[in-house]
Amino acid sequence: MQVPMSAVPRPAITSRPVAAVALIAVGTLLSMSAWFSATFVVPQLKVDWGLGAGGTSALTIAVQLGFVVGALLSTTTGLADAVPSRTLMCVGGLGAGLCNAGLLVCDGLGSALPLRVATGVFLAAVYPPAVKEVSTWFLRGRGKALGVMIGALTLGSALPHLVTATGGFDWRLVIATTSVLAILGGLVVLLIRGSGPYPFPRRPFSLGGGLKSIRTRDVALANIGYVGHMWELYAMWAGVGAFILALPAVATRSDAESFGALLAFLCIGAGAAGCLLGGVIGDKWGRPRAALISLVCSGGSALLLAGIYTSAPLGLIIGICAFWGFWVIADSAQFSAMVAESADADYVGGAISLQLALGYITTMVTLAVVPQVVEHFSWRVALVVLAIGPAVGAAAMIAADRGRSSGA
Repeated sequence: MQVPMSAVPRPAITSRPVAAVALIAVGTLLSMSAWFSATFVVPQLKVDWGLGAGGTSALTIAVQLGFVVGALLSTTTGLADAVPSRTLMCVGGLGAGLCNAGLLVCDGLGSALPLRVATGVFLAAVYPPAVKEVSTWFLRGRGKALGVMIGALTLGSALPHLVTATGGFDWRLVIATTSVLAILGGLVVLLIRGSGPYPFPRRPFSLGGGLKSIRTRDVALANIGYVGHMWELYAMWAGVGAFILALPAVATRSDAESFGALLAFLCIGAGAAGCLLGGVIGDKWGRPRAALISLVCSGGSALLLAGIYTSAPLGLIIGICAFWGFWVIADSAQFSAMVAESADADYVGGAISLQLALGYITTMVTLAVVPQVVEHFSWRVALVVLAIGPAVGAAAMIAADRGRSSGA
């Protein structure tokens, strides 16, 4: 006897916007845990694999490189607009989890680096499609919805510092756990029933379709703003812990490493709230104005720290670092929303992928350069260098805001 389809149990699925965005945020965070995993275990891998400073940096930069390659492939082939976003996210999460699990059988940097690059390639099938998918569920309130998703990723980026503060875990357990989480993240998005009420058109594969987006003025300005934002962001996230540890009031403590890691977690984690506020401001006052406020506050924080960190009390310095962490990520969702709202609807997926690729290429530069600046000059010079990005981004957002005000 044939069983009617209505009697076959189905997984819990949702078509409610708030629940859908929550599932996308959770799925993205779980999948991206494969990105954060190497940061969790770097101190142990230094010992087990005999890594130097260059090796530990390579583990991070390899994922960035893979992400850039994956995002550019998605843009130039039209993959991001030809395949449903949830399908891409599912494949990306599964692939990232399996590549991450491969680290368990590695015995050194040589075998680990290709897997880290491959992890980044698969994660490029998670993050850009997630941004596009969230955008289909909200028209009004889109900035806040994207802010919720990126806020979740911000907490994920801060977690390695919390793990360090609590003493850490065996690196194999961390890798195994994050691999399972990434796979679960790829499956979670399947609980969503269809795209939202504001879907983008699906198009056949088109070579270079996403590249056409840079011809649009607002998209080009959003990309410049995003590059300026990313110039500062990852270098701040990667360096704030070392900056805090270099402060005499922290370095002289018997528990300097754990105390410094806890402070770094708080400073980076503050950005989760910043993402939400940035989304609220963007929905109310416009994307360029919200991004401009964030860029001025974050770049200004870096310059202020450069001027006072050698003489100010610890409490004031940490307060400014937390303020910096709050605003340094608050604008991220607004650049993505600008692209989603300004690019040709046929190629939104490719346009978002291109923006993210440009941003992560930039992070590879500053992640390599800033530690060298600190070593050969000082934190003061490095902080001034970081402020260059927000200055460039702010100029682009002023132009974008004036263009919108004039109707250009």
